[in-house]
Amino acid sequence: MARPLRVILHPGFHKTGTTSVQQTLRANRRVLSAHVRILLRPAMVAVCESARAWSAGGDPLDAALFRHELARLAETWASDDSRPVLLASEDLCGHMPGRQGLDSYAAAQPLMQAAIATITAVHPGAAPVLYFSTRAAGPWLASCHAQHLTASRMVLTAREYGQRYRASADLDAVIDAIAAALPCPVRRAALEDSAARRLGPLEPLLDVIGLPDTVRAALAAQPRANTAPPPQVLDRLLELNRSDLDDAALRAAKRAVLQTAA
Repeated sequence: MARPLRVILHPGFHKTGTTSVQQTLRANRRVLSAHVRILLRPAMVAVCESARAWSAGGDPLDAALFRHELARLAETWASDDSRPVLLASEDLCGHMPGRQGLDSYAAAQPLMQAAIATITAVHPGAAPVLYFSTRAAGPWLASCHAQHLTASRMVLTAREYGQRYRASADLDAVIDAIAAALPCPVRRAALEDSAARRLGPLEPLLDVIGLPDTVRAALAAQPRANTAPPPQVLDRLLELNRSDLDDAALRAAKRAVLQTAA
């Protein structure tokens, strides 16, 4: 009897080591490809973009598009391939709080419900698993703020941002709500617990996949990715965001600051 198709989703959260996870998966794809089918954002851009759009506006058309794009993707997964399918992108949870007027991950639960329903409709009998990485509230808020300073016109200080978005930092509560709404296993691991392991935040995901120790030992560790700039650089980015520069000039000025810091 054929084993059920295993589908593992790592949909977030932002700023919990997800970029490091994806970088390490990418760097070790040759070794891993014999054991797991890896789908990162470039392989599912339409799915990720429709998830972000749905999270931002809650439009039923965006919800339908998300299901459609995910179904199209799932139809490409051969059911007779014994390797699990891994989808890894924080965009599957929608936008990070602080973007597009969002103050929480409220969209994560309906997104995950739609994702699991779509996958099991295309592959009846599939065995989906959700895995989330988390982070303590203080460091997570600080990291989100730094990301916003870099990538958007954020004008709040770190303290102001932390006060405004404090409620969004309870990532375990988001996972609890998702777990209560879904029939599939929902796993989690804190970045603080995985950071000291040899492969960093990838290690708990490999535990979920069930990768043999002999294969895991052959994987190459990678440097931490997408880390926050130093405080003086963040201060300068905040100044630029508060300036009257137009969008193009602002992007160029911030790019110069970041390149100099690098």
